[in-house]
Amino acid sequence: MRTPRLAGLGLAATATAALALAGCANGDATPAASAPAPATGSSAPASASAADPNAVAALTKATEQLGTTSFKVTATSGQGFKLTGAIDPAKGVGTADLSATGTNADLNIKTLLIEQDLYLQVPGFTKAGTWTHVDVARLPEGANVGLRPGQIDPVNTSNLLGSATDVRATGTNTYAGSLDVTKAAGLAGVSQVTVDGTQAQKVPFTAQLDDQGRLSTLTIEIANAQPLEVRYSDYGTPVTAARPAASEITEAPDSLYQSLGS
Repeated sequence: MRTPRLAGLGLAATATAALALAGCANGDATPAASAPAPATGSSAPASASAADPNAVAALTKATEQLGTTSFKVTATSGQGFKLTGAIDPAKGVGTADLSATGTNADLNIKTLLIEQDLYLQVPGFTKAGTWTHVDVARLPEGANVGLRPGQIDPVNTSNLLGSATDVRATGTNTYAGSLDVTKAAGLAGVSQVTVDGTQAQKVPFTAQLDDQGRLSTLTIEIANAQPLEVRYSDYGTPVTAARPAASEITEAPDSLYQSLGS
């Protein structure tokens, strides 16, 4: 195969999958000293009743705005993974650029979404100066390449935070809790290779809102990996995204879909 395994890419690669493809650039790194320790004991997720209703309402309102206004997003995990994107959900357009670097790989994938059409630039598949058009219906279950119709936020934050438990306020516009990524895997690009078992049901996160109650920062503390840090900014800023000319488009080969599902 000409390219590394692409399954789970898009932040959504949630960094764990992308770093796996990139040769685990941070494989020798240990979680930051400030990172909460992985949960132990019962495998059952925290009861929803343990959550602060006001905190839940604030985060719900913040994530809902990601579906109504344009924004920019930057997601990083250590020095080996970075995804940047500009999205306008109202117009159904967006761009994303994912880079994953490791000992044995250096991968960059660009994504362009124009309404229901998804275009990629993938090393080994896309010729320079052109775009590869992807049939979204053929994408394997769980494959995430950054943007796609119906999932215009690369991190799919709304679905990810929908799995949150024991949500609580930790200060002004700051919140913390746990994510059950077994419920969000595939939707958010979480790799079960890195996060599994009881740890997958109690993944710590923190979130910060701006002074208008919009999501500003989301940090997910994944055990045995660098934290995934997601920053949202530039709400309301116009997004420049145009459909490529017909002469610049080729249809994705079967081998691309096979790579995404391998």
